[in-house]
Amino acid sequence: MGVLVGKKAPLFEEIAVINGGEFVEKFTLEQYIGKKYVVFFFYPMDFTFVCPTEILAFQKKLPEFEKRDVAVVGCSIDSKHVHWAWLNTEVKKGGIKGVTFPLVADLSKTIAENYDVLAGEYDFDEETNQTTFDGNPVAYRGLFLIDKQGIVRHQVVNDIPLGRSVNEVIRMVDALQFSEEHGEVCPADWQPGQEAIEETHEGIANYMASH
Repeated sequence: MGVLVGKKAPLFEEIAVINGGEFVEKFTLEQYIGKKYVVFFFYPMDFTFVCPTEILAFQKKLPEFEKRDVAVVGCSIDSKHVHWAWLNTEVKKGGIKGVTFPLVADLSKTIAENYDVLAGEYDFDEETNQTTFDGNPVAYRGLFLIDKQGIVRHQVVNDIPLGRSVNEVIRMVDALQFSEEHGEVCPADWQPGQEAIEETHEGIANYMASH
Protein backbone atom coordinates (compact mmCIF):
# COMPACT_ATOMS: atom_id res chain seq x y z
CA MET A 1 0.00 0.00 0.00
CA GLY A 2 1.50 3.31 -1.07
CA VAL A 3 1.90 6.28 1.26
CA LEU A 4 0.79 9.56 -0.29
CA VAL A 5 1.22 11.74 2.80
CA GLY A 6 3.45 14.69 1.96
CA LYS A 7 2.89 14.25 -1.78
CA LYS A 8 0.63 15.93 -4.31
CA ALA A 9 -2.75 14.23 -4.42
CA PRO A 10 -3.22 12.47 -7.78
CA LEU A 11 -5.53 14.55 -9.94
CA PHE A 12 -8.10 13.29 -12.40
CA GLU A 13 -10.98 14.33 -14.64
CA GLU A 14 -13.92 11.99 -14.31
CA ILE A 15 -17.70 11.90 -14.27
CA ALA A 16 -19.33 12.67 -10.92
CA VAL A 17 -22.85 13.03 -9.61
CA ILE A 18 -23.36 16.16 -7.52
CA ASN A 19 -26.26 17.67 -5.57
CA GLY A 20 -28.00 14.32 -5.41
CA GLY A 21 -28.56 13.89 -9.14
CA GLU A 22 -26.67 16.27 -11.45
CA PHE A 23 -23.99 14.86 -13.76
CA VAL A 24 -20.63 16.65 -14.11
CA GLU A 25 -18.62 15.20 -16.98
CA LYS A 26 -15.18 16.53 -16.00
CA PHE A 27 -15.17 16.66 -12.23
CA THR A 28 -11.72 17.28 -10.75
CA LEU A 29 -10.16 17.90 -7.34
CA GLU A 30 -8.08 20.63 -8.95
CA GLN A 31 -11.03 23.01 -8.56
CA TYR A 32 -10.40 23.07 -4.81
CA ILE A 33 -6.66 23.88 -4.86
CA GLY A 34 -6.05 27.24 -3.21
CA LYS A 35 -9.66 27.37 -2.04
CA LYS A 36 -10.63 24.45 0.17
CA TYR A 37 -9.37 21.45 2.06
CA VAL A 38 -10.66 18.15 0.70
CA VAL A 39 -11.69 14.92 2.35
CA PHE A 40 -11.53 12.45 -0.55
CA PHE A 41 -12.71 8.99 0.36
CA PHE A 42 -13.18 5.69 -1.44
CA TYR A 43 -15.79 3.08 -0.69
CA PRO A 44 -16.21 -0.34 -2.36
CA MET A 45 -19.63 -0.24 -4.07
CA ASP A 46 -23.08 1.32 -4.17
CA PHE A 47 -26.09 -0.63 -2.90
CA THR A 48 -24.06 -2.46 -0.26
CA PHE A 49 -24.25 -2.56 3.53
CA VAL A 50 -21.44 -0.67 5.30
CA CYS A 51 -21.07 1.95 2.55
CA PRO A 52 -24.42 3.73 3.06
CA THR A 53 -23.77 4.04 6.80
CA GLU A 54 -20.53 5.89 6.07
CA ILE A 55 -21.93 8.08 3.30
CA LEU A 56 -24.98 9.07 5.32
CA ALA A 57 -22.72 9.79 8.32
CA PHE A 58 -20.61 12.13 6.16
CA GLN A 59 -23.78 13.84 4.93
CA LYS A 60 -25.05 14.30 8.49
CA LYS A 61 -21.77 15.95 9.47
CA LEU A 62 -21.46 17.94 6.23
CA PRO A 63 -22.17 21.28 7.98
CA GLU A 64 -19.22 20.57 10.31
CA PHE A 65 -16.93 20.09 7.31
CA GLU A 66 -18.31 23.12 5.49
CA LYS A 67 -17.70 25.45 8.44
CA ARG A 68 -14.09 24.21 8.43
CA ASP A 69 -13.79 25.05 4.71
CA VAL A 70 -13.62 21.36 3.74
CA ALA A 71 -15.11 19.77 0.62
CA VAL A 72 -16.19 16.13 1.01
CA VAL A 73 -15.94 13.93 -2.09
CA GLY A 74 -16.72 10.21 -2.34
CA CYS A 75 -15.59 7.75 -5.00
CA SER A 76 -16.31 4.15 -6.00
CA ILE A 77 -15.95 1.96 -9.09
CA ASP A 78 -19.67 2.26 -9.90
CA SER A 79 -20.94 4.08 -12.99
CA LYS A 80 -22.66 7.47 -12.95
CA HIS A 81 -25.96 5.71 -13.58
CA VAL A 82 -25.58 3.47 -10.53
CA HIS A 83 -24.59 6.49 -8.42
CA TRP A 84 -27.67 8.35 -9.67
CA ALA A 85 -29.95 5.40 -8.92
CA TRP A 86 -28.56 5.01 -5.39
CA LEU A 87 -28.82 8.73 -4.72
CA ASN A 88 -32.46 8.59 -5.75
CA THR A 89 -33.37 5.55 -3.64
CA GLU A 90 -34.97 6.13 -0.27
CA VAL A 91 -32.82 5.34 2.78
CA LYS A 92 -35.41 2.87 4.10
CA LYS A 93 -35.00 0.94 0.84
CA GLY A 94 -31.20 0.83 1.04
CA GLY A 95 -30.50 4.09 -0.75
CA ILE A 96 -28.75 7.34 0.15
CA LYS A 97 -31.35 9.88 -0.95
CA GLY A 98 -30.55 13.29 0.51
CA VAL A 99 -26.78 13.06 0.02
CA THR A 100 -25.52 16.19 -1.71
CA PHE A 101 -21.72 15.94 -1.84
CA PRO A 102 -20.08 14.66 -5.07
CA LEU A 103 -19.74 10.95 -5.83
CA VAL A 104 -17.11 10.22 -8.47
CA ALA A 105 -17.61 7.34 -10.90
CA ASP A 106 -14.30 5.47 -11.16
CA LEU A 107 -15.59 2.86 -13.61
CA SER A 108 -12.11 2.36 -15.11
CA LYS A 109 -10.64 1.89 -11.60
CA THR A 110 -7.75 4.18 -12.53
CA ILE A 111 -8.38 6.64 -9.70
CA ALA A 112 -8.35 3.81 -7.15
CA GLU A 113 -5.12 2.53 -8.72
CA ASN A 114 -3.49 5.97 -8.61
CA TYR A 115 -4.39 6.32 -4.92
CA ASP A 116 -3.23 2.70 -4.41
CA VAL A 117 -6.46 1.54 -2.79
CA LEU A 118 -7.63 -0.99 -5.38
CA ALA A 119 -8.19 -4.27 -3.53
CA GLY A 120 -6.14 -6.36 -5.94
CA GLU A 121 -4.10 -6.02 -9.10
CA TYR A 122 -4.17 -6.81 -12.78
CA ASP A 123 -1.84 -9.42 -14.26
CA PHE A 124 -1.13 -10.49 -17.82
CA ASP A 125 -0.74 -14.19 -18.59
CA GLU A 126 1.52 -14.56 -21.61
CA GLU A 127 0.60 -18.22 -22.07
CA THR A 128 -3.13 -17.55 -22.42
CA ASN A 129 -2.70 -14.00 -23.74
CA GLN A 130 -5.27 -12.82 -21.19
CA THR A 131 -5.42 -10.14 -18.52
CA THR A 132 -6.64 -11.37 -15.16
CA PHE A 133 -7.41 -9.67 -11.85
CA ASP A 134 -6.10 -11.08 -8.59
CA GLY A 135 -8.22 -9.91 -5.67
CA ASN A 136 -11.45 -7.96 -5.39
CA PRO A 137 -11.88 -5.33 -8.16
CA VAL A 138 -13.24 -2.62 -5.85
CA ALA A 139 -11.60 0.00 -3.65
CA TYR A 140 -10.62 -0.43 -0.03
CA ARG A 141 -12.02 2.19 2.34
CA GLY A 142 -9.27 4.71 1.72
CA LEU A 143 -9.52 8.29 2.95
CA PHE A 144 -7.23 11.20 2.14
CA LEU A 145 -7.16 14.63 3.79
CA ILE A 146 -5.79 17.10 1.25
CA ASP A 147 -4.74 20.63 2.16
CA LYS A 148 -5.35 23.80 0.13
CA GLN A 149 -2.08 23.33 -1.71
CA GLY A 150 -3.20 19.92 -2.94
CA ILE A 151 -0.88 17.99 -0.61
CA VAL A 152 -2.06 14.85 1.18
CA ARG A 153 -1.63 15.44 4.92
CA HIS A 154 -3.39 12.39 6.32
CA GLN A 155 -4.51 9.04 4.97
CA VAL A 156 -6.12 5.95 6.39
CA VAL A 157 -7.10 2.74 4.60
CA ASN A 158 -9.54 0.22 6.05
CA ASP A 159 -10.30 -3.25 4.78
CA ILE A 160 -13.71 -3.61 3.14
CA PRO A 161 -15.70 -4.84 6.20
CA LEU A 162 -14.44 -2.05 8.50
CA GLY A 163 -16.39 1.21 8.59
CA ARG A 164 -14.68 4.51 9.37
CA SER A 165 -15.27 7.12 12.08
CA VAL A 166 -16.43 10.43 10.62
CA ASN A 167 -15.77 12.12 13.98
CA GLU A 168 -12.13 11.05 13.73
CA VAL A 169 -11.91 12.63 10.28
CA ILE A 170 -13.21 15.90 11.73
CA ARG A 171 -10.66 15.64 14.56
CA MET A 172 -7.85 15.27 12.01
CA VAL A 173 -9.10 18.32 10.11
CA ASP A 174 -9.11 20.29 13.37
CA ALA A 175 -5.60 19.10 14.22
CA LEU A 176 -4.25 20.03 10.79
CA GLN A 177 -5.82 23.48 10.83
CA PHE A 178 -4.68 24.14 14.41
CA SER A 179 -1.11 23.13 13.55
CA GLU A 180 -1.11 25.33 10.44
CA GLU A 181 -2.46 28.33 12.35
CA HIS A 182 -0.42 28.07 15.55
CA GLY A 183 2.73 26.23 14.47
CA GLU A 184 2.33 23.74 17.31
CA VAL A 185 2.00 19.96 17.09
CA CYS A 186 -0.97 17.97 18.36
CA PRO A 187 -0.37 15.10 20.81
CA ALA A 188 -2.24 11.80 21.00
CA ASP A 189 -6.04 12.14 21.18
CA TRP A 190 -5.81 15.94 20.94
CA GLN A 191 -9.16 17.76 20.77
CA PRO A 192 -9.89 21.42 20.01
CA GLY A 193 -9.44 23.52 23.13
CA GLN A 194 -6.81 21.23 24.59
CA GLU A 195 -3.15 22.06 25.03
CA ALA A 196 -0.84 21.38 22.10
CA ILE A 197 2.96 21.12 22.08
CA GLU A 198 5.50 23.73 21.12
CA GLU A 199 7.90 21.95 18.78
CA THR A 200 10.98 22.19 21.01
CA HIS A 201 12.58 19.90 23.59
CA GLU A 202 11.40 22.29 26.29
CA GLY A 203 7.90 22.26 24.82
CA ILE A 204 7.56 18.47 24.97
CA ALA A 205 9.14 18.40 28.45
CA ASN A 206 6.62 20.93 29.73
CA TYR A 207 3.72 19.07 28.15
CA MET A 208 4.75 15.69 29.57
CA ALA A 209 5.31 17.21 33.01
CA SER A 210 1.77 18.61 33.04
CA HIS A 211 0.20 15.36 31.89
